[in-house]
Amino acid sequence: MTWIVTAADAALSPLNREYNAEMISRYWGRPTNDAEIDAYERDEQDHDVPVFLVVSRDGNDVGCLGMRFLDNGVGELTRMFVRTPFRGQGAASALIVAMEAEAARRGLVALRLDTRKDLVEARSLYAKHGFAEIAAYNDAEYSDHWFEKRLTSSDPAAMS
Repeated sequence: MTWIVTAADAALSPLNREYNAEMISRYWGRPTNDAEIDAYERDEQDHDVPVFLVVSRDGNDVGCLGMRFLDNGVGELTRMFVRTPFRGQGAASALIVAMEAEAARRGLVALRLDTRKDLVEARSLYAKHGFAEIAAYNDAEYSDHWFEKRLTSSDPAAMS
């Protein structure tokens, strides 16, 4: 079956909470709970995610990716998440390709993102899609790695 990517509202998507739960658990190396997720969503989570895509298969939402806007025509990717049973099947790649197309449609010239050292799979995924590691462009508390991909007319992925 093929992946379907559609726009959604980050605040209304249950995938957003699943993403938060996984990020908390992986960071602390232990299971999290509803109270901890609630506190994170209330006090720490950045709610500025004007573009939020969801990937689905057979009518089931299985992953998400958000984008916010920085200065100078740069978009920032955030909240990359795919439910565990669907990982390694191309859902994350479908989200990245769709978001690159959305960024190009909006006239953005580059995409950036930050991530943590423990998210090895994410760093590999971004590199596979042409993102290169760059110097820190923000002071995000939990970030260890920063990436950027220039979107140009000679970049087929940006035009898809």
